[in-house]
Amino acid sequence: MNFTHYRFKETLVMDFLIEDRFRLFRHLLFLVFFFLLLYSARFWHWYSGMYQYYILLFVYAILITMVYINIYVIVPKFFFRTRYITYLILLVLMGVIGLNLIGYGFKTLFADYRVTNIQKEGEKGSIYEGVLMCIPIILTTTTVKLLQKWIHDNKRITELSNLTLQMELNELRNQINPHFLFNMLNNVKALTRTDPEKASTVIVKLSEFLRYQLYENSEEKTLLASEIDFLSNFLNLEKIRRENFNFNIEADRENKAANSIFIPPNLFTTFVENAVKHSVNINDGDSYIRIMISVENKELYFTCVNSRDPGFTVSNGTYNGLGLANIKRRLELLYGNTFDLRVVSGEKDYTVNLKIPV
Repeated sequence: MNFTHYRFKETLVMDFLIEDRFRLFRHLLFLVFFFLLLYSARFWHWYSGMYQYYILLFVYAILITMVYINIYVIVPKFFFRTRYITYLILLVLMGVIGLNLIGYGFKTLFADYRVTNIQKEGEKGSIYEGVLMCIPIILTTTTVKLLQKWIHDNKRITELSNLTLQMELNELRNQINPHFLFNMLNNVKALTRTDPEKASTVIVKLSEFLRYQLYENSEEKTLLASEIDFLSNFLNLEKIRRENFNFNIEADRENKAANSIFIPPNLFTTFVENAVKHSVNINDGDSYIRIMISVENKELYFTCVNSRDPGFTVSNGTYNGLGLANIKRRLELLYGNTFDLRVVSGEKDYTVNLKIPV
């Protein structure tokens, strides 16, 4: 019971630090605590009447501005990006500017309201008393910001692992199904009699297809060239099944980018599977799939266009229900807000455009 109570308190504290619903309360608590800490200093007693509180609010406003600049500007843009020396330089520079602003206010704006019987010996220490006690506060806010990022990153990693496992299980159930293998083996059997050389080629491609699914699909990352080869093998196998089906993949598999860039496995598979489903022509007319993959300015562009028969409806469309939601969620977990996915459904074709950082 005690352990459960301890875990509940620990979870409550962690939620209070990171959950958006507690953001307002976090800031209010911090602002009140910061004000009380500054209120316990002596410098504002140097002034008479209401100007004691004016000088207190003046110093409070400058210091709280410094704290929030540190939290929302300096830490995310420099500390989180491992630019630690730049972070320290900017932090010291901000401190110097803040101290000079406070000193300027003491000497000019509020000099006429200073109490004249302040002893010089304790004046210097009292000037910086309120400022120095705020240094641990600034460092503490940096620590809290780091803790928030660490917790968010761990949640994203856990959620991504669970989602990836779910998608992999779905792929094992849906992609390599017995019906697909049965059709391919029948095609190979027929080709062994009419075109043994072509049958041999099909067997090689089918083995490469299965090898990728069984081995490389379990890895966290795979080469872009391997993913392109997998898509090519997949579509080649589909072409054998459908006489009037054609496809084209515009991607240089031999260039440096394709053999040096790693991406999550089967990142494009769902889009291509969807294209195969929607490109079926019920009148045995011509159908096609065109895939374009390119890398420019550290960004990978993937485009998939497939023909569409208006009279043919896919009962289990990838872009209905959980299909698109799972794809988008996986991209969000992998790339945050740095990806761009657009799906256009026209009368004669479907188009998918995806841009991700590499």
